[in-house]
Amino acid sequence: MIILGIDPGTRHTGFGVLNVEGKRETVLDYGTVDPPAKLDLMVRLQKIGEAVDALIEKHTPDELAIEMPFMGKNAQAMLKLGQVQGFVMKAALDHQIPVTQYAPREIKKAVVGNGNAAKEQVWFMLRAQLDLTEDRGLDASDALAVALCHARRVEAGPTGKFKSWASFVAANPDRIA
Repeated sequence: MIILGIDPGTRHTGFGVLNVEGKRETVLDYGTVDPPAKLDLMVRLQKIGEAVDALIEKHTPDELAIEMPFMGKNAQAMLKLGQVQGFVMKAALDHQIPVTQYAPREIKKAVVGNGNAAKEQVWFMLRAQLDLTEDRGLDASDALAVALCHARRVEAGPTGKFKSWASFVAANPDRIA
């Protein structure tokens, strides 16, 4: 199964493409879509949608996973992230690709074992778990984390076979470096 993970942003939208075969996870691609900040927001949204469409054409993912915006101090920022999310989801649905949304805490918990982990901790764990060496920015690593979270949620099933990070590690010692 190929999963396209997206970390939405109006300035930098991260993407990560993960191939999952059984318990083996292989990174196919990761990076960011960076429309010029000087462009009008609607044009940036269009550019992001077009870039996601191109990623779908290139990698033909089976599923798309996206981080949900959360309510911080700035409501306008959250609304803009929701617009990015809408453009990304439309690109996936235009290709009949199922979309799953994840809260930031759930993504961090799936990758790091701590829902309050810093972005740097997420990158550290991704490097260890996916044998990554090239740092392409925290937006790209966050998108890979979204894809990895989805892979593990699909593997665990709807009820979640792992009740804690410790039980996941015990069942999957080969995934931890």
